[in-house]
Amino acid sequence: MNTSSIGKRIRKYREAKGWRQEDFAERIGLSVTYTGMIERGEKVPKLETFITIANALEVSSDMLLADVLSVGYNIKSSEMSDEIATLISSERERIYRVVDTMINFEKNK
Repeated sequence: MNTSSIGKRIRKYREAKGWRQEDFAERIGLSVTYTGMIERGEKVPKLETFITIANALEVSSDMLLADVLSVGYNIKSSEMSDEIATLISSERERIYRVVDTMINFEKNK
């Protein structure tokens, strides 16, 4: 299992909330050191701790586990779609053309 991807997602959502690692650690009742180890993928939290983290970040567990779940690509697709929707139309079209080109390339291998 790629534990670093779980930690990176936790960090991503923490930073999106504008929380310093110290603030986050305090909110979830862990030491800053242990929180850092989780975010770096050096430690995998126990289930109870993982649930506490997800609840504090106000995200679902599948969002934190997207890179390690076999259905994670559905989550990633949804996240990417949300990100693309925030772009201006010319940027969206450019991204769609690139993705279409890559899909056609893969189909024609």
